[in-house]
Amino acid sequence: MKTVKIGKLTLGNGCPKIAVSLTGKSATELLQQAQAVMNTQPDLIEWRLDYLQDLSNIKQLVGKLRLILKVPLLLTFRTQEEGGVQPLGEKQYFGLLRKIIDQQLADALDIEVARNHQQVETLVQVAHQHKLPVILSYHDFQQTPTTAQILNHLKLMNEMQADLAKIAVMPHTAYDVLELLTATRKAADQLPLPVITMAMGSLGKITRLSGELFGSVLTFGSVGTSSAPGQISVARLRTILAELQLQL
Repeated sequence: MKTVKIGKLTLGNGCPKIAVSLTGKSATELLQQAQAVMNTQPDLIEWRLDYLQDLSNIKQLVGKLRLILKVPLLLTFRTQEEGGVQPLGEKQYFGLLRKIIDQQLADALDIEVARNHQQVETLVQVAHQHKLPVILSYHDFQQTPTTAQILNHLKLMNEMQADLAKIAVMPHTAYDVLELLTATRKAADQLPLPVITMAMGSLGKITRLSGELFGSVLTFGSVGTSSAPGQISVARLRTILAELQLQL
């Protein structure tokens, strides 16, 4: 079994682990949300920096979050091109992520693989020099690529030295969901790194629940507001995952 450690959390064995995204627009909203989320006992917290209106005090906010969170912290700035909230130019995007690495603000970092490849590869190398695990990610909010295309995205992430490869797609038919699940199973069998996959919206909910069978190691649940269409509440997600756990 291929596994990756983020802090004390191991991804890749047993049931998919549960992540929750923090989407506060202000410091007050963020910290209140963090308190509420921790009451549900997630395995991992993702802080979606693109929701934050003022990006100048991230270091101070991480310090305050650390006092609340008892689980690893993944930092993500999701760009508008991939479903994020606010625009950020290429130079600013890479500058922000480099600051996160240099100041050791995260336990793991999400980097969008569709950005400038040379800069992505450089950033991955720097992150690894700081012992920081990297999730390379790709999001398609319009459609579901073919199984071969999904696999190619995940293979590229592996070639670019990702620790985990993540892809999220938008299905329009049940066959789209099958494309995603088929690609997930093939990637889990063929690639030397754990994968995180999901189809969004109501059609894709099954992909958030079936990770252990098909090979996705992390699923995202909601506490109050969701950060992506189709997310299921953490409490319900945990119950269903336990029911679907494989008895080997």
